Amino acid sequence: MGADAVAFPADREGARLRALALTGLSAAPDVGMERFAGMVARLLDVPVALVSLVEADRQVFPGMVGLAPPWAGARQTPLSHSLCQYVTASGRPLVLADARSEELTCSSLAIPDLGVVAYAGMPLTDAEGNVLGSLCAIDTSVRHWTERELRDLTDLAAACSSDLQLRIASGHREQARREAQAARDTAEQALAGTELLLRAAEELTGATTLSDVRRRVRDLVSGPLKPSYVGLILLQDGALQRIADPDAVLAMELHHERYSEHDGFPTARALRERRTVTVPDRDHLVAHYAPEAVAAFDSLGLASAVCLPLHGARRLLGVIVLGWPQPHEADLRERAVLTAVAGYTAQAVERAVFLEERIHVAHQLQRAMLTAVPEVPGLELAALYLPAVAHDMVGGDWYDAVTLPDPAEGPDTDSDGPLDAGPRTDARRPLAVTVGDVTGHDMHAATVMGQIRSMMRQAALSRPGRGPAATMNDLERALQHLPLNASGTLVHAHLHPLGADRGWRLTWTNAGHPPPLLLRPDGRTRRLDAHGTLFHEALGAHPRTDHELVLEPGSTLLLYTDGLIEQRGRDLDTAIDDTAAALAAHSGLPLADLLRRLAAQVAGGGARDDIVLLALRTDGRT
Repeated sequence: MGADAVAFPADREGARLRALALTGLSAAPDVGMERFAGMVARLLDVPVALVSLVEADRQVFPGMVGLAPPWAGARQTPLSHSLCQYVTASGRPLVLADARSEELTCSSLAIPDLGVVAYAGMPLTDAEGNVLGSLCAIDTSVRHWTERELRDLTDLAAACSSDLQLRIASGHREQARREAQAARDTAEQALAGTELLLRAAEELTGATTLSDVRRRVRDLVSGPLKPSYVGLILLQDGALQRIADPDAVLAMELHHERYSEHDGFPTARALRERRTVTVPDRDHLVAHYAPEAVAAFDSLGLASAVCLPLHGARRLLGVIVLGWPQPHEADLRERAVLTAVAGYTAQAVERAVFLEERIHVAHQLQRAMLTAVPEVPGLELAALYLPAVAHDMVGGDWYDAVTLPDPAEGPDTDSDGPLDAGPRTDARRPLAVTVGDVTGHDMHAATVMGQIRSMMRQAALSRPGRGPAATMNDLERALQHLPLNASGTLVHAHLHPLGADRGWRLTWTNAGHPPPLLLRPDGRTRRLDAHGTLFHEALGAHPRTDHELVLEPGSTLLLYTDGLIEQRGRDLDTAIDDTAAALAAHSGLPLADLLRRLAAQVAGGGARDDIVLLALRTDGRT
């Protein structure tokens, strides 16, 4: 007999199942979920990895690696075969070295029928904390999970949860869109010829930040309704927070930037009472609201206003306010239009908040992948990553530096694994360095970047003695067989010590990347121009060339991404020459300071793309 299905918290089950439905995922493969399962299988080196979503009477696998027939074809099991249901019911990770020896799980049919022995599952949650399922790693033999494996699994579960939350938000938007469409159809029958609602749907859909929402709403309603002021106030951490006008500094918005929903403002009343509040003239304002509200109206030259609550899919978001310099009382037609505009604004606010949070998570994920450079006797190394000025740009730029096993010793079996790049205290060892740029500026680019970075490390470490071109070919062959949809550019180099005071031998290959710059001890600079084509899964592995030279003691090598040199209206060759000149001019600085100076001088403060810099300096010491 199998274990009975566990009971889920009754007060949350309805909301949880509704959130599951909004993801649009079920017992069918999904490209994004398959990618997360594949990352788990590769990072934790397990035979089975699942994105399991737990429904009322079954679990489904939109992402799956390694499951045997017939389960692989069905992509679902009854809950009698589910360990993920325990994660979903408890809301906590479940980590088992041997599920057969645990009282909770020993009778589960997942053990005999699916071959589950070791299990590690992390909760997948929506924005409200409802647990939708589990991202899990499964082994068919007893396994004691390491802290590093569990940390990686936790990070991947957080990224997977963000993806699910975006799908849910999209589902909410679609549901809200359908409801708004019905309301709009009704309003348009009474307001024949008006284009405002159509424009609202088009304009606000493209807003990506809260400031952008404020600007678009202001520009949208200023024409047809002719208000002199449009404000956006959001409920944040129990208080009302004004979103400042991005194009004008208004003293009132600074003075009353944050206030309580219990204060005597018409906007606070609209929020408290969850209804539209009108101020038809100044006499009404003075009679019903606080002196601070009157002063705020006077500072903006307003005599009347309409305040509309912003109802989100799950909660009240805030208030939008329109003000006029003369008495103004909205009629039924205008109220209908404003209510619809408020609905579109609420959707735009929800989307902007979610995107900002998701982009923040993506930036954190990207920075987490860019680890510290190792300490290498005989070399000074430094790296710098600067995100793009545009908040919604999440790039695929990366750097890496890892010490290599001596070819005579074979693979480095004493390390913590192929990703080990920690400081070494032994004699000088060979070093691999890479700077690359994966095509795209989104979560996909950041996650693909992490996978390519790991594959390059693995290829460089697994077969010591081979050159960078061979490592690059390994990557390109792998890309032909993995569904990453990856393309981009990179420079990959190996450095080998030549002995006391003789410098280092540099061997590199360039896949369509901007040329590295070499600063010689005598102050002259050189572009390392030799390069091949970019990498792309459709191109496959094709001949790559190793190039070689000796770095004398006191030489500096600079690798960088195109964010440093690409600026609108600027010639790339000129930008590279400027970089070389700055490299020579500031050569006396420590490398970390040198990289910051180069970024400030060459790219300035308005970089439109991410910037990665990696530099090394030889000192000839043993």
